[in-house]
Amino acid sequence: MAASPRLLLALRRPLICCHPCNIGMRRIATSAAEAASKMTDTFANKVFTTRQLLDANQLQKLSLTLGRRELYPGLDISAEPPPAKTPVPPGYHLVYFTPGGLESELGPDGTDRTFNSPAPFTRRMWAGGKMTWPAGPAQLRVGEVAEERTKLLSAVPKKSRDGGEMVLVQVEKEFWGKDGLALTDQRSWVFRPELEAATEPVAKPVEGKVKRGPSTLVDEQAEGHAYPLRKLYWSPVGLFRFSALTFNGHKIHYDESWTQSVENHPAQVVHGPLNLISMLDYWRDVVGKGEVGEISYRAMSPLYAGDTYQIRTSNPVDTEDGSPWEILVEKDGKTCMKGAITEKS
Repeated sequence: MAASPRLLLALRRPLICCHPCNIGMRRIATSAAEAASKMTDTFANKVFTTRQLLDANQLQKLSLTLGRRELYPGLDISAEPPPAKTPVPPGYHLVYFTPGGLESELGPDGTDRTFNSPAPFTRRMWAGGKMTWPAGPAQLRVGEVAEERTKLLSAVPKKSRDGGEMVLVQVEKEFWGKDGLALTDQRSWVFRPELEAATEPVAKPVEGKVKRGPSTLVDEQAEGHAYPLRKLYWSPVGLFRFSALTFNGHKIHYDESWTQSVENHPAQVVHGPLNLISMLDYWRDVVGKGEVGEISYRAMSPLYAGDTYQIRTSNPVDTEDGSPWEILVEKDGKTCMKGAITEKS
């Protein structure tokens, strides 16, 4: 018997069994150590589970935002979304299980308060993480209902280079498909004290930067490199579309006034997850021979709308022994993000 339209609509929405946003931490912490302790006490031994239909349209819109008319070689999705049972490419799960909640429940910077540190340590940044795709038949596939299980791994007080306090938070998400565990996604976030807006922008756009034209992706073969370099440019429109797809309200990615006057950035910030997906796409397009088994990565320096930067591999001579491929995201010779990818055995 065919499913009713009402049932299909319900499956398209995340079904929240228990959501961390419903667990409040209203008391203001006096130090990073107290904030970390409060988080540990609040989330200890708790697992938060949601279920969601992996919608084909969401996957199509992400691929087009990335400038890719083909989800896989020969699978053109520019006019029609991918068919049911299509595997979700590595990293593309980030457009599913997105944060919910009312706008009034967001932080001052527009971020959701899922696993947030107590005030004043509410200024969140994506620091790094690790994704692992286990061996076996389990995959996330279009048209199937998947389950996300999230738990706090740790919350630790840290000091920044300038001596400021911050909280390093590690969260683990397991994604279960029809055939079992398909992906383990560990994420590291840094929480710094929130900032107040300046009366005038404290950062100005980089002189001579031309912020016009669509986002671009071009592969170039450079002398001395065994594999092509991938050059990327993100426009404010491209960053806005990615924010919309991931339901990410963080103002640094689309609100130039906030970005400059509060966060002291010259322009909208390129999302850490967007660069992560770009690294995985580069590997499977240019370098990889099989499937991704694991990627570990770390964000090191921000990139901005209007920047032209590159992704490359450090050119390993031989990876037949299972050693990882190092993937670098660079601008003007400076490493902004780095990752290590291992093929699935």
